[in-house]
Amino acid sequence: MVRLSTAILILLIAPNVPLRAQAAGASSPVAAPSGTATVVAITLDEAISRAKANEPGFAAAVAASRVSNLDRSIARSALLPSATYHNQFLYTQPANGATGSANASAESPAATSPPRFIANNAVHEYTSQGIVTETIGLQQITAVSRASAAAAVASAEMEIARRGLVSAVVGLFYGSLAADRKLTVAQRAAQEASSFTVLTQQREAAREAAHADVVKAQLQQQQRERDLADATLQVERSRLELGVLLFPDPRSPFTLTTSATVPPLASRADVEAAATHANPELQSALGSLHISNLDVTSAKAAYLPDLGLSFAYGIDAAQFAARGNDGVRNLGYSASATLDIPVWDWLSTQHKVRQAEILRDAAKTTLTATQRRLIAQLDESYDEASVAREQLQSFALSAQTAEESLRLTRLRYAAGEATVLEVVDAQNSLISAELAREDGTVRYQAALANLQILTGTI
Repeated sequence: MVRLSTAILILLIAPNVPLRAQAAGASSPVAAPSGTATVVAITLDEAISRAKANEPGFAAAVAASRVSNLDRSIARSALLPSATYHNQFLYTQPANGATGSANASAESPAATSPPRFIANNAVHEYTSQGIVTETIGLQQITAVSRASAAAAVASAEMEIARRGLVSAVVGLFYGSLAADRKLTVAQRAAQEASSFTVLTQQREAAREAAHADVVKAQLQQQQRERDLADATLQVERSRLELGVLLFPDPRSPFTLTTSATVPPLASRADVEAAATHANPELQSALGSLHISNLDVTSAKAAYLPDLGLSFAYGIDAAQFAARGNDGVRNLGYSASATLDIPVWDWLSTQHKVRQAEILRDAAKTTLTATQRRLIAQLDESYDEASVAREQLQSFALSAQTAEESLRLTRLRYAAGEATVLEVVDAQNSLISAELAREDGTVRYQAALANLQILTGTI
């Protein structure tokens, strides 16, 4: 009863806290009340690391890469001889019709009679042999190279998935930062609008302004309050979207930290060299083409014979013993070599070769398209980052100018030299300049991160 009352009291005090955390005393920082919650500081690198551990698509790509490495080991093992220990008992009905069982002696009529099935050696036959087999052919050798190429492609696909995940985290990270900064702008704008409303009311009371000025200021204040509510909602939304990738509970409190200084932009030559050296999409396309070439070789290998080798050592006798009743040694060995030469298969091999060649031509087209897309994407991303960096100072200067313009316009309005429309226009200009400044900062950071993703440095 005491525990139930405590849980109800906590629920009434903090209704937004998950019930499971309240019942446990709210000791977990994930679901603790806001007054006692442990706020985690998240950098971009930390966000990427957490997202790797939580995102299922990246986990699937990692699993596919690890499986492909095991496939390569399996293909290599197929080139080595395989050994088995074979044990078998075979009973065949005697040819003279006598009955027998597995426990019959070697001198019984059932055991000495020839078997009814001519393919079998005796009525009672025991086989216990160690068998080593090996198949040598071009297809088996090609399978190892193909498995290695497939492992390289899977590794490249895993890197593509990693970079895609990093790109998503970067977008959400800087998007959340932008939402926080825009919330600050909205809060300042709401305070400014409220202050201006008070100013117009004071001037109306002093009979220095018309009531229309108060109405216009109130309309501006109401709009800024709605903008503040939208900015608050956008902050919560962006934090939840990022929290899905970072925490078991997306409602966990956290703060985003980033460097205050704007990182520099590398030269175009350095970016191009790094992008072409370690680009997973290009490596994946090259690996796919290599696999297609090996598929053509493997299809053509069906024209060639395979050599099969087999060696067996043990017993294959009517008695399960090293020596028979007549003193003959049952232990022995046998070896065989088989060479099957293909002669005619109704052109199926030729059609398989043609299929492999068609897929190889498609892989060549994919490779050239990937190279063209990489060049265009690299130039586009670098130009985007370069322009965004050049505009950072311009955005900051515009925000400072708009702030000074609003200050001067308010002074002129207080002195009766400016109209309310001029003040409202100056307020709107400052808000637009501040939002543009935040968007420009995020634009450059995101463009720089995209370049780092292309070059594999992040």
